[in-house]
Amino acid sequence: MPWKAIGIFDSGVGGLTVLKEIVKALPQEDTIYFGDTARVPYGTKSPETVTRYSLEIASFLVKRDIKLLVVACNTASACSLEALQETLSIPVVGVIEPGARRAVSVTRSGKVGVIGTEGTIRSSAYAKAIKRMNPEVEVVTRACPLFVPLAEEGWTDNEVARLTAETYLGGLRDHGVDTLVLGCTHYPILKKVIGETVGDAVKLVDSAEETARTVAEILRGKALLRPGAELGNHHYFVSDVPAGFIRVGNRFLGGRLGDVYQVSLEEKG
Repeated sequence: MPWKAIGIFDSGVGGLTVLKEIVKALPQEDTIYFGDTARVPYGTKSPETVTRYSLEIASFLVKRDIKLLVVACNTASACSLEALQETLSIPVVGVIEPGARRAVSVTRSGKVGVIGTEGTIRSSAYAKAIKRMNPEVEVVTRACPLFVPLAEEGWTDNEVARLTAETYLGGLRDHGVDTLVLGCTHYPILKKVIGETVGDAVKLVDSAEETARTVAEILRGKALLRPGAELGNHHYFVSDVPAGFIRVGNRFLGGRLGDVYQVSLEEKG
């Protein structure tokens, strides 16, 4: 039987950090990635709109016969995970639960920091997920909107990145936070400068890594993993001209992006 692919989608390029971790954990798996570059960003849109977009993309990916869907977007995970899980017959994994679960398991002080975009922080999705798992944990949140353009520009290790990180994160140390969730798929690109700013005593939780771990567990549990000897193929689709996606995507993946195809969801949907 032909092995099915893992479907992954995001509002743009950020979800490539999740793809990268999935490929690292499961190099034998095929992936199909969709970046909704025509309608990025999702963080400023209403939950209803984000859910509609997510269902359209899911329909596009399911037609390509995927075996599991990864919502590699924090905003879409916060707004539309439930609707996707109710609609689709395949497993659907978001990026919030895995990150929250890891944070709860590693914190010693019971104080967890969460950084993300305005939309993710406003949704309280991480705080709610963490509290569901352990009501005792205190959650301190910070919106860090400038981290996204810094990551896309490749400004990850210069004075601007360090000053921005200090401005956003300096106060978190005073709260006694010992665990920090990178609650945006762009932020792993800035992991070095974020780690230096908060200090060695603070454990960074990368939602992308945790999501990849969850995907591997689910596929293993359902006996859907491809044999380890295989080597996966990776396909990329976007909803706008691919040039910008390719430029930033190569940076995010370390120059390994293959062909990127522009599609219209209206035609395919």
